Amino acid sequence: MLSRDYNQDPFIVIWELTRACQLKCLHCRAEAQHHRHPLELTFEEGQKLIDDIYEMNNPMLVFTGGDPLERQDVFDIAEYAVQKGVRVSMTPSATPNVTKEAMKKAKDVGLARWAFSIDGHCKEVHDHFRGTEGSFDLTMNAINYLNELEMPLQINTVISNYNYEYLDEMAAMVEKLDCVLWSVFFLVPTGRGKESDMISPAEHERVLRWLYKLSKRVPFDIKTTAAQHYRRVVIQSKIREQKGKSDKENIFYEDALMSGKIDQIDGLGRAPKGVNDGNGFVFISHTGDVFPSGLLPIKAGNVRQTPLATIYRESEVFQNLRSPDKYKGKCGVCEFRHVCGGSRSRAYNVTGDYMESEPYCVYIPKAMREERKQKQ
Repeated sequence: MLSRDYNQDPFIVIWELTRACQLKCLHCRAEAQHHRHPLELTFEEGQKLIDDIYEMNNPMLVFTGGDPLERQDVFDIAEYAVQKGVRVSMTPSATPNVTKEAMKKAKDVGLARWAFSIDGHCKEVHDHFRGTEGSFDLTMNAINYLNELEMPLQINTVISNYNYEYLDEMAAMVEKLDCVLWSVFFLVPTGRGKESDMISPAEHERVLRWLYKLSKRVPFDIKTTAAQHYRRVVIQSKIREQKGKSDKENIFYEDALMSGKIDQIDGLGRAPKGVNDGNGFVFISHTGDVFPSGLLPIKAGNVRQTPLATIYRESEVFQNLRSPDKYKGKCGVCEFRHVCGGSRSRAYNVTGDYMESEPYCVYIPKAMREERKQKQ
């Protein structure tokens, strides 16, 4: 992966092809509808958008929704992107649209990865969360198809009060499904998502530590979304593991931490440094509106009027999000702010201010601890 300056180019672009979807998920960011919107970006507009994305140092591109398979031209769009050399993944919903033929077409077109959501270790939990009976069984059948086709599988899971008690069972199930990546989302109260569905700050910390321990023994990668503090947990764990080693090695770890070069120490193997909303990450809605992420609903422009690169590089909200030293509260003084920065989406949806501290992080920054000591 080419090195990139997040002030200029994102690491990953999410394009919401449509909001149409047959499911009724309890947490749905998009508040998906049964019918497609008449003002969705057209195929030709999509081609232009892909051209613009490619020119931004060719970031990763993910098709999401709603359900991308609700668009009949989804594979034509994917083929156009792949032929340009863009690495494309897709996150369709587990509906009758997910046929073996559709998956074979995706593989033939050249999609890099197919992602399915599993939010419970059994159908009772998963189907309740997805608001649709039969979703769990359909997902498992689709995963079997995908494995037959030898196409890389990513599993997405939203952590919430609905499945928090079953994480060990979830991990055991994921381990059997032969995935390359378990992408663990932490619920943000936007769209249909409710604050009452979220686990507590202390439970966030417990899950993040549990994920790190799990990552050391499972064959698949683990990444988190809307839990940027996982990077802090990983770094703290790595530094603890270095105790007793040479001073030279310890200095290397400390330098890597303070410089924000997380790739040197966390082994996550994706972004060369921490990605956050608007900082290495950009979201394009079905109608072309541009947001720092799908979970941070502050519109910065529309690709029909303004090139994506101009919005990403020059929008005030994007520039603010790429300035961790301007963050408020403990996030602004935290020694991990350049590799973590907290979930800007959760800060916005809980406090109303996207520059506020991550409200579901229990960590007290070193600067604040030292200040308290001096006052005692």
